[in-house]
Amino acid sequence: MERFSTVLSRAAQRHGGETALRTLMPAVKRDRALARTRNDRWLAQMTRCIFQAGFVWRVVDRKWDDFETVFFGFPPDRILLLSPEQIDRFAQDTRIIRNRQKVLTVQANAQFIVDISNEHGSFGKFVNRWPTDDLIGLFRVLKKRGQRLGGMSGQRVLRNMGKDTFILTGDVVRCLQRGGLEISDNPSSQRELRQVQDTFNHWHADSKLPYSHLSRIAALSVEH
Repeated sequence: MERFSTVLSRAAQRHGGETALRTLMPAVKRDRALARTRNDRWLAQMTRCIFQAGFVWRVVDRKWDDFETVFFGFPPDRILLLSPEQIDRFAQDTRIIRNRQKVLTVQANAQFIVDISNEHGSFGKFVNRWPTDDLIGLFRVLKKRGQRLGGMSGQRVLRNMGKDTFILTGDVVRCLQRGGLEISDNPSSQRELRQVQDTFNHWHADSKLPYSHLSRIAALSVEH
């Protein structure tokens, strides 16, 4: 396994030194702020990441205010009251991206959020309490209980909402492979993901940096 100090040195050399590198790090919310994040913001972020997957992000971003309007701010309880006919009308609304299969995930993930909230108090509390040394377990919950939240979509939801997490982008995977991990270009098996988690746990213990920063630095260490 490659030492994180080596990864950090390589990233710093490529991006103007460690001081400049620090300006490129993603934000991590404090526990209280993350726990207090409203359920509607989780559903909105899930929907945004799902629509961005395999699509041009700037198009989704440009239309996002209209998404918020069409889904009246993404309150999960209200979304669950929508009839199939209403969902079908939303899927044909020209203000948003008309992808029916992705529109259907809004109601499915509203149910996911409500179920988790009934079990843990709120979705934010659930995510906040999940330990960072088992992020792959949280990824597994998103994939199993949510819709279209496997892979990087679920990981991006967590990162964008401020959870301290790594994301397995292509560059991060290449960094890990270069460091000696025998994983595929799209690691998805539990064996591979366990190797990834163990590596980040080791790096975190050595560096004391947040997992999201470790992940970003790993991505920035890779040459194109």
